[in-house]
Amino acid sequence: MTISRDASNSPEKDFAEAFIDRNEHAISTLNDSIFYFGELGMQEFETAKLMSGLLEEDGFSVERGIAGFPTGFCATYGSGEPVIAIHTEYDSNPDNSQRAGVTEQASIVEGAPGHCEGHNVNGAVMIAGALAARRAMEKHGLKGTLKVFGAPAEEQLVSRPYIVREGYFDDVDIAIAPHIASEFGVGYGLIQSALISATFTFHGESAHAGVAPWKGRDALDGVVLMDAGVAQYREHMTKTMSAQRVITNGGDQPNVVPRKAAVWWYFRDTTADGAMKLFDRASKIAQGAALMSDTTVEIDVMSAVWPVRGNQTVAELVQREYERVGQPQWSEEEDQLARELQAKAKVKVEGLSREVHRMKGPASQKPSANDAGDVSWKVPMAKMYFPANIPNINFHHWAAGVALGTSIAHKGACAGAKVLANSVIECLVNPAVVAQAKETFAKEIAGTPFKSMLPPDQKPPVTLNAPTMAKYRDAMREHYVKEKPVFS
Repeated sequence: MTISRDASNSPEKDFAEAFIDRNEHAISTLNDSIFYFGELGMQEFETAKLMSGLLEEDGFSVERGIAGFPTGFCATYGSGEPVIAIHTEYDSNPDNSQRAGVTEQASIVEGAPGHCEGHNVNGAVMIAGALAARRAMEKHGLKGTLKVFGAPAEEQLVSRPYIVREGYFDDVDIAIAPHIASEFGVGYGLIQSALISATFTFHGESAHAGVAPWKGRDALDGVVLMDAGVAQYREHMTKTMSAQRVITNGGDQPNVVPRKAAVWWYFRDTTADGAMKLFDRASKIAQGAALMSDTTVEIDVMSAVWPVRGNQTVAELVQREYERVGQPQWSEEEDQLARELQAKAKVKVEGLSREVHRMKGPASQKPSANDAGDVSWKVPMAKMYFPANIPNINFHHWAAGVALGTSIAHKGACAGAKVLANSVIECLVNPAVVAQAKETFAKEIAGTPFKSMLPPDQKPPVTLNAPTMAKYRDAMREHYVKEKPVFS
């Protein structure tokens, strides 16, 4: 695979890039393994086992089950300062099983979960970049500590607020979070929004709905009334606020008054304070709904995340590595696959991205959220986007799964791994960039002290998605990649 790049480089980075080039097949195998595992958040057992095992085999000390997450891990290599952390997610989405390379909806297993954003490629990039950086540290005697965090259940925005709350980033100097995109990109300032994820479970009393409904207290009425109350409140939300929900339990059958019903809400705003204000108002609405329906309501905050922000110094560092590594060189067949999918999706047909764009200043904040937000207020962080999917295709849709087990993802993963490894190495060999990142970070967050929004005694939702994975895992297992990735 040929990737265009600036001819100038350091011996340490040359060594890391050569490692990645030499291990293209292992990176592709890892990418595809995670793709076919297709595991939902909190149930990424095969994925976490493979990823953490590769790190352990290569000399990292691995702590599994961090912060109460069975599928989370922290792998450490080296000692002393600086401490550089890389972290990413590797979970899939429900009902998005999609055959790789097929430009029409075609499930691998009908109804099963699948990767439809590219978190499988995130995992491959993080592991490959970490291994390349570790080998360079050993080869060139680089001082410092490299930490690699596996972050479960990002699609439900769960794990990193808990990991931060438990102190795992207290000694970190700089953090980098790789994430798939259709092109290289990094920004500074506010990038994504804050979000509070909470379930509202209403409790009432069952009764025969046809014979004696007056003896019942309908928990579903509480859910419906809360929904109506939040709908009425939308008129009074600020322009940056939004709320979305799914009813997760609406009762069992129509002739039984439901004694239990539940709704799962996301509350978003550009700031942590704004998201908290929206959640507090929704909680009052829920209490009012319980009063009107003669039920009680139990509120459980599953997660609460700060908006993702980027540090300017680390973003500029990553941008330099983008320009040094350069875009993957796409084949005519790869570009044609992209154009065919774009045409079928009725989006702009332009093929694959071929340019590395300059960073244009502060980012434009998006309404989307990512649970890396808490990390980005704790330490200087960059969210590092790399090109491994098809432009103009929306995530969380079957079409976004088409490229994820193809050479488009494989090439993008290698490019992303090089940028990640090079960025880590730059932090290790250049103390000035670490010092500058700390200075700019202090200025950027001045006046906004970070405090976890999680309730102090809140525990991770370890059973999340377990029934769905139990339903489909055996059928999905038949499609697992038989070969294990081996790095040399």
